[in-house]
Amino acid sequence: METYYLRGSSRSRGSSSASDVDPREKIKECCRKLIAFMCTQVGVGALVFGYTLIGAVTFMHIEEKGQNTKEGVMNETRINYSMRLYETALIVNGYNITTFAPAIDEVLKDYQKKVVEIFKDGYDPQDEWTFPSALMFSLSIITMIGYGNMVPKTGQGRLATVIYAGFGIPLYILYFMNVGDALAGCFRCVYRWIYECSSENEDDPRKRIIVPSTACLWVIGAYVLTGAIMFGAWEHWNFLDSIYFCVTSLCKLGFGDLVPGSSIDASNHANQTKLVINFIYIAFGLGLVAMCYNLMREEIREKVKEVREDFTQCLEDTRVRLVEWSNRCRGIDEDFLYN
Repeated sequence: METYYLRGSSRSRGSSSASDVDPREKIKECCRKLIAFMCTQVGVGALVFGYTLIGAVTFMHIEEKGQNTKEGVMNETRINYSMRLYETALIVNGYNITTFAPAIDEVLKDYQKKVVEIFKDGYDPQDEWTFPSALMFSLSIITMIGYGNMVPKTGQGRLATVIYAGFGIPLYILYFMNVGDALAGCFRCVYRWIYECSSENEDDPRKRIIVPSTACLWVIGAYVLTGAIMFGAWEHWNFLDSIYFCVTSLCKLGFGDLVPGSSIDASNHANQTKLVINFIYIAFGLGLVAMCYNLMREEIREKVKEVREDFTQCLEDTRVRLVEWSNRCRGIDEDFLYN
């Protein structure tokens, strides 16, 4: 009975120690599953979307708190130039029109230039750094488009941009690779289904079907055309300008001379809606570009493989012909010697 009691206590201690280890193992297993999920197509897409949301909120907070409003800048400018006019009037004799008028005109021209510089940026920070515009700004950083219509004007904002780009660009490259593979697989299945349905000979054995480059070009062309029609109707751009914006955005050139939602005559709500739809259009369009890249790379590999096989077969045929020609010449020489 005593021995049984000791064994039972030892087992209980072993079970209690195992229960102490189990929570850690569970946490490690959950971390492994979370990392594995983040490396999938859905996880990477969610990570990119969450990263842009964090960037949008961060830049909004930094830029709105770090800049003076236009009203405050205008009041300060008006006071400064009023003092300059008063000082000029004290220094220059007001009864001497030949010297007084040019001095006053020079101060007023400087004031006019300063007002133009203040209003050239467009809106106040509170109006410019809205959530949709900050979201589009965050996407333009990690995708390396960089429109340039919105830039951080504070030191904290520029430092945050450097750090944000350092972590966001590798994340976008991971998104480019994973989402491109997923969309390429879906498009490959659809193309194979259409090819098999339209094939006249149903007795052919099932073979590997490669999506041609022309199909990829048709998809990108249709997507660019859709965006051109949509943005042209919204912004009243001509067809060439709309095509120009869509191509430069999807190719990540991003000159910034044409950006949806920046027109002055549009309402504020309409501008924010355009920025959100532009965000979706660019994010999905870059995924389509990655898809076409993967499909065209697969076709190029198959073409290179076929060329290599044809070249190897050509070398083999040339070697056989040379051997036959050498044997034929040797037989002629032997017949000539014996005769």
